[in-house]
Amino acid sequence: MSEDGRADDVDATAGDTATTAAGDNTVTTAANNTTTPAADALGSGSPPQDDQIEQDATQVDAQDTSAQIPVPTRNIRDLFNPPRNIAGIRQRLFDVAEKIELRKDEFDLYWPYVDNVWVRQHRAGSDKTGLYKTDYYACRLQRPTYTPKAVDKPRADGTPTRKKQIREGGKCHMKLKVVRYEGGYQSVTINQLGDKTQHLHDLDHMDKIKRTTVLMEIARSEVMSGYMPASVYTVMSEDEARLAASGGRHLNRNDVRNASQIWRQQHKDPLRVHEGYKYDHGNGIVRQDGALPLVQRVVNAEIVDPTLAYYAGLPPNTLRFPEEMRPFLDPYLPRHDMTFTEDGLPHVTLTYATSLDSSLSLAPGIQTVLSGPHSKAMTHYLRSKHDAILVGVRTALADNPALNCRLEGVGGYGGLGWEGQPRPVIIDPGARWLLTPQTRVIRTVSEGKGKGPWIIIAPGFAMDPNRIEMLKYYGGKYLGLTDFDKRWRLRWEAILRALAAEGIRSVMIEGGGMVINELLRPEHSNLVSSVVVTVAPTYLGQGGVTVSPPPKLDAARRPQPAMRFRDVRWQSFGEDAVMCGRIPHVETPAAVPPQSTTPVTMAPPLRPVSFFNSSVDAQNGFQPRVPPSA
Repeated sequence: MSEDGRADDVDATAGDTATTAAGDNTVTTAANNTTTPAADALGSGSPPQDDQIEQDATQVDAQDTSAQIPVPTRNIRDLFNPPRNIAGIRQRLFDVAEKIELRKDEFDLYWPYVDNVWVRQHRAGSDKTGLYKTDYYACRLQRPTYTPKAVDKPRADGTPTRKKQIREGGKCHMKLKVVRYEGGYQSVTINQLGDKTQHLHDLDHMDKIKRTTVLMEIARSEVMSGYMPASVYTVMSEDEARLAASGGRHLNRNDVRNASQIWRQQHKDPLRVHEGYKYDHGNGIVRQDGALPLVQRVVNAEIVDPTLAYYAGLPPNTLRFPEEMRPFLDPYLPRHDMTFTEDGLPHVTLTYATSLDSSLSLAPGIQTVLSGPHSKAMTHYLRSKHDAILVGVRTALADNPALNCRLEGVGGYGGLGWEGQPRPVIIDPGARWLLTPQTRVIRTVSEGKGKGPWIIIAPGFAMDPNRIEMLKYYGGKYLGLTDFDKRWRLRWEAILRALAAEGIRSVMIEGGGMVINELLRPEHSNLVSSVVVTVAPTYLGQGGVTVSPPPKLDAARRPQPAMRFRDVRWQSFGEDAVMCGRIPHVETPAAVPPQSTTPVTMAPPLRPVSFFNSSVDAQNGFQPRVPPSA
């Protein structure tokens, strides 16, 4: 057999004893040296005929062997059309430099690409709610996989013992904690365990000593489809870049044989080469003259319209925002490495769309579309740059918004987990917003395309514990504040400090009219870091919801301009005009010390609110769990 795995022996057929060794997946079978359970079961009495014993043994051996063959869930198309950026994702799951949160389907998709690195040590079990399950993983090189014995004892059937390779161990001590959540949404959180450490080797080293499940399944699937291992290896290795991205840089033909050896024990039919290839004596399997590589044929067959290839696998409502338009906005957005402002508050970006007559909507409670497609994509780009997106309860009631980001590349739209998705925050002092599993923001959470909302309320009234539990079930929570201004409204500084205490470093405030007008007041000017306003070329007419700061008078009680933005830039986005600027700061009294806030856990209601209907809840698929404290 040649060194690169292209052996002259093309048709891989099983001999008397076949031994496979694919990393840790070791199987030893003796095809013609099988103890016959049927003969042992006969015991005393008339001895069976030799041909009957042989037939029974063959049937039992075939049943036992077939039970060990895993059914492949992948094929050659998974190699030629791998998940997006699979090389980068493999590297991130190898390094785990920071917490990684994936949807369950993403974990099931990507983890087999790195299972040559991580080995599960033990399962800690689930918590008392049954929603959280914890596993612990360690690097495969934490310990050797085989300890040699002084003398290898011969086997009872007389066959030689298998020569095992001692894999290096004791070199790497990286460990992971993997927590699965199965509630209103399904997620898997991956974190380093203990002190932050790094591997003492690189990912390519692991790919060299151990093949991934993905590669072995693809190889086994092709052989089980009737192709020679040499042919399978040839077509898999033709596109070296795709193979290396999936961890197959060191794949050889022996790996293909090992992946399919058990299946070959009971399937002796001659194997064939792939269409467009031939066997060339001395060179192995080669492509026929004029034939396209299989990878090119597969890729071309699966792309109906080449212009749509880039969007393959993305939701149909995915938005794209051109790279060349982003530098205009970036100076007004929070930096990626920023923590908080000098006052310990999040970066606040006030953004909204208005008509030429400064109206947000035709009338209170009426949803009005003003932004064009270009400025809408810009809005979602802004959302991807903030930790949270905040609206008032009136906007939530009128628009039933999803409050997520649909920009290409964020979580749920081509990205990992929930990366780039802002946390929805709703200001609802009176707890008027009654969430159900059909509420759009909750449906978005269930689909893995957004985060659970945080609702800021003013405690002091009876709250149905089921409402608290349902919001928690979908990854959200209530935050209670008791800091009011002179008009008995929640103080904006207290709201922002509460979000900062929860780790929110930047907030994008979108509306509605009352929220925007409040933040345009002079006493709140120091809280807003930047403003992004979209002006649509339309008049909504009188009677709409307008945006304007309160009037300003001089010492003689004469009207003065209420506000003029500074550091202003304009840019057209389609038919809309977008203005970026900053609010002139006004001197204000010293800041109030930070207020510690905790998630709301309220006592059972004095007057129970009929929030859930058992029949409706059963149809919606939600079974509320009441916390023990309730």
